[in-house]
Amino acid sequence: MLTYVVQQGDSLYLIARRFGITVEALMKANRLTSSVLYVGQTLTVPVALPFMYQVQPGDSLYSIARRFNTTVDAIMVLNSLTSASLYVGQRLRIPVYTEVVVTVETANVRSYAGTGFSVIAQMDRGARLPVTGIAGDWVRVRLYNNRPGWIFRDVVNLVAHDGERPIKEILGYYTEEEGPTLPSSHQVFVQQSAQLSNVGMFHFRINRESPTQVEKFPVFDDSYMRQEVEFGHRHNVKMLATIHNLLYERGNQEVNKEVVRRMLASSDTRKGFIQHVIRLLQTYNFDGVNIDFEDVHYEDRELLNSFYRELGRELKRLGYYYSVAAPSRTSDEPANPFSAPFNYALLGEVVDELVVMLYNEHGWPGSGPGPVVSIGWMESVIKYALTKMPGRKITAAVSVFGFDFNLTTGRNTYATYDMAMDLAKKYNKTITFDQKTQTPMFAYTDESGNEHEVWFENAASIRAKLLAAQRLGIRGIALWRLGMEDPDIWRMIADEFVVEKSIAP
Repeated sequence: MLTYVVQQGDSLYLIARRFGITVEALMKANRLTSSVLYVGQTLTVPVALPFMYQVQPGDSLYSIARRFNTTVDAIMVLNSLTSASLYVGQRLRIPVYTEVVVTVETANVRSYAGTGFSVIAQMDRGARLPVTGIAGDWVRVRLYNNRPGWIFRDVVNLVAHDGERPIKEILGYYTEEEGPTLPSSHQVFVQQSAQLSNVGMFHFRINRESPTQVEKFPVFDDSYMRQEVEFGHRHNVKMLATIHNLLYERGNQEVNKEVVRRMLASSDTRKGFIQHVIRLLQTYNFDGVNIDFEDVHYEDRELLNSFYRELGRELKRLGYYYSVAAPSRTSDEPANPFSAPFNYALLGEVVDELVVMLYNEHGWPGSGPGPVVSIGWMESVIKYALTKMPGRKITAAVSVFGFDFNLTTGRNTYATYDMAMDLAKKYNKTITFDQKTQTPMFAYTDESGNEHEVWFENAASIRAKLLAAQRLGIRGIALWRLGMEDPDIWRMIADEFVVEKSIAP
């Protein structure tokens, strides 16, 4: 979609006519309940991209840039202009997202335009930063913590995007090694930082013995965590502490529910826990938090709502980013006990980002064979979420793993991309891409005569989900988890999409 800044004399009717859309479409895209506009108001215009603007009498590059919330330099770069001169009727591609890419080993980001101002961040080669303005030899950029900074034009390359390649967020979940088949996320995090907007460090949970506290899980050295956060920052990645209530006892969800119940029990217990969350963010220099509570008693839903509100107020007061991951639901009815305690409308009010966890369509005991996240399931869940909040708050969390379903015994086992490839090779099976679900799969018979179906994810299925995110108008996708994926997804993302950094709340 295109961004437009309201000018003197504009009305919804004139703007809609200028872009060839209806007033109703313009109001819906911006959730407007009144036709009243004000000069300087930023509107989202639902038009096909790339958008070509025809120069009118009296136009200048400056006035066009101001109207479309971009910069003169971005328009010139995108249209290969060597002069600011325009002629009536000239057609220009309008930038919808502009970034700079650092071209030196280390680049300073300063508090204002000039070498005499303080250094507020340092970026490594290849770091990508969204552009919000240009003044002479200095570019104003947005940092991982959403704060503005200035970088010298000579140490970066300016890149303007017209939307021909979809512009999406990628959130990656980072975990430690879970045995020889489930490696640490570290290598992918380091190698693919340019293609990551945010990273959730899945290293924290409610302390079972003292549920007003946050504990390390797994145990790690503080210096290690600070190094990972610092690496993310030097590549303009927003670093989040993911805090959960999981994995206390294998297969025992009741323990998870009781731990979070004790934390939610009173305003004092919630306050104590929130204080520990803030302390954790300060200890490791995180930019915010990603709360991932997955097993909650339905009877505790109002206490959970209170916690989300109270945490949100404190994070906002201190300037931290607020992300919540919640199980998938498709209606207001509490049909699924796993997702029923989670109120999307409330979350839409209090969070900066709702990460909708889509990976529960197939793979749970008794589900039968099928994809962990089909396109149809993704669309159903996201369309419901869109009735509760704007798309700019929604991230679709998708799996990069799959399952090997034993049709004979009714049991299933985890299958990363590499594990799926090994099975296909071992049993000499051809992988097919199921068009209905947009998911790869194959079937085989094991040595005991058991029939199997393997449904997993690859670059093609992740592409389909990114395109669905674009079609549905949400901010992007989250990947659970880094290190289990088809390596080709990163080349696909780099070639076919633009990864937006430092998305403003």
